[in-house]
Amino acid sequence: MRVLVAGGGTAGHVFPAIALAHELASAGHEVRFAGTSAGQEGRLVREAGFELAIVEARPLVRAFSLRALAAPLAAVRSVKACRPLVGAAEIVVGMGGYVSVPVVLAALRSRRPVVLHEQNAVPGLANRTFARPARAVALAFAEARRGLPRRARTVLTGNPVRADILAVAADRERLAKEARTEFDLDEGKRTVVVFGGSQGALHVNRAIAETMRTLDRSDLQVLLLTGPAHVETVRASLSSSGSVTIRVLGFLERMELAYAVADVVIARAGATTVAEIAVCGVPSLLIPYPYATGRHQEANARALQRAGAATMLLDDEVDGGVLTDRIAWLLADDDRLRSMGDHARAWARPDAASSLARTVIEAGGS
Repeated sequence: MRVLVAGGGTAGHVFPAIALAHELASAGHEVRFAGTSAGQEGRLVREAGFELAIVEARPLVRAFSLRALAAPLAAVRSVKACRPLVGAAEIVVGMGGYVSVPVVLAALRSRRPVVLHEQNAVPGLANRTFARPARAVALAFAEARRGLPRRARTVLTGNPVRADILAVAADRERLAKEARTEFDLDEGKRTVVVFGGSQGALHVNRAIAETMRTLDRSDLQVLLLTGPAHVETVRASLSSSGSVTIRVLGFLERMELAYAVADVVIARAGATTVAEIAVCGVPSLLIPYPYATGRHQEANARALQRAGAATMLLDDEVDGGVLTDRIAWLLADDDRLRSMGDHARAWARPDAASSLARTVIEAGGS
């Protein structure tokens, strides 16, 4: 079967798409991507070994402006340009976001079957718009059903996770040992891993820096992934840190090392982050990005919190003192940490890629 996967912009859209593509390719299907040259897909898809067809797509600008007026015109042009691309496929998979819009529109007009995948607990505009004519809408969160039209055909598949991350559950000890060597960490200390996504989260970084200056825990070490733009500022602010051992990196390509060595993760609540934390069985403190569309990160975090796998703080609640108290609370009870890890694994869907691939294959064959 010839499959066209459309989506991108952020790594949260691209990583699940690549995991799906590997699953389909391993079953003998031909997979091609459609995306923009400016988004994360421009690099990640090609590095994964798949062909990327460049399409024109622009995010919806809600405020009135010349740019807002130009977006629909660009979409019309792009739908027309996507027709030959869609015509060469037997099924189109839309991974959500503005990048998928012209491709999915072209597919529907060409009467090609469409499967959508929604990564978040609150569906995005593109998936809400196309849910009814789609053959199936695959969900990462059961909660997302409430945000879709009643007649939409939904299936709970989970959010596909990279193979390197999936390997943590079975190979944690070896990967943790490699991580301690790589980051100069002590085997005898508790490890907290903090990150805010590929670009970092400056507010979280600042709160962690404040916490580190006052937290008196010589038994604790922190691996802080600041995002490339913030690394020097954060390092300078930590020059007078307290007794906690802290390692600061701008970016980490091999996130499996961080998950393997972590006793606790402190992070934003993007869909990919939540899925990865869960499949790795790591207790977490989630701090949702407050400006995410439809407050979807907060909904993602609450889903993991309800499962007993995470605790949560809203962004405006976070400062050094609050973080100090919450970290101390988490680390004070080994049974609680074990329970949170167990609940994370129970909530996770490590078979999400194969489940989504089955959904695509069934839709393409019907």
